[in-house]
Amino acid sequence: MIKIENITKKFGSQIILNNINLNIQDSQKLLIMGQNGAGKSTLMKVILGEIICDNGSISIDGIDPIKDRKNALKYLSFVPQTPPPLRLSVSDLCHYCVSSTKANLNDIISYLKELDLEYKKEYKKPFYKLSGGMKQKVLIALALARESKTIMFDEPTANLDPKAREKFMDILNSKFQSHTLIFISHRVSEVKGIVNRIVEMDLGNIIKDNKANNE
Repeated sequence: MIKIENITKKFGSQIILNNINLNIQDSQKLLIMGQNGAGKSTLMKVILGEIICDNGSISIDGIDPIKDRKNALKYLSFVPQTPPPLRLSVSDLCHYCVSSTKANLNDIISYLKELDLEYKKEYKKPFYKLSGGMKQKVLIALALARESKTIMFDEPTANLDPKAREKFMDILNSKFQSHTLIFISHRVSEVKGIVNRIVEMDLGNIIKDNKANNE
């Protein structure tokens, strides 16, 4: 369970998160919506322990991601909206993931194949030289292979073609029903068959918190 209590974050005089309270239950499928600047990505970074807030607290299964980030991140995987410019080869990146987490290389390769990316054809290429769609597929495969209890996605299908988007959703529906999934996405139609809760943010506030129609 992720428990967020009275989180406030300011940058200068601008309030980015305004007294946010949010509990995310195990196995929940949550969509966070809102316009640019609503605070969605900042909230993700707070959960990941990347940002220290001015007020409030957060715990992931009782662990504070600021005070004990290493242990908190054992429960989390994250797919960012913008792939980092990593100079590692695809192979090195995959092996680093395997060595630092519980991921299995065969699982990574299998997820890549399901997303129509052949590891044997691409493994020697530097990650930063891949196309946007290929980078996204690699990051998705790495996150899924970790088998983390909670997986967070920031616009995960933005760089994928329609076929890959469909396959990505099929993987989540077939293999990750017991996981907690948190999405930031403007493509509501793509995730509406998965999510069972929708939170809408605006200017750092939660303005709606509804159960989705499929629950």
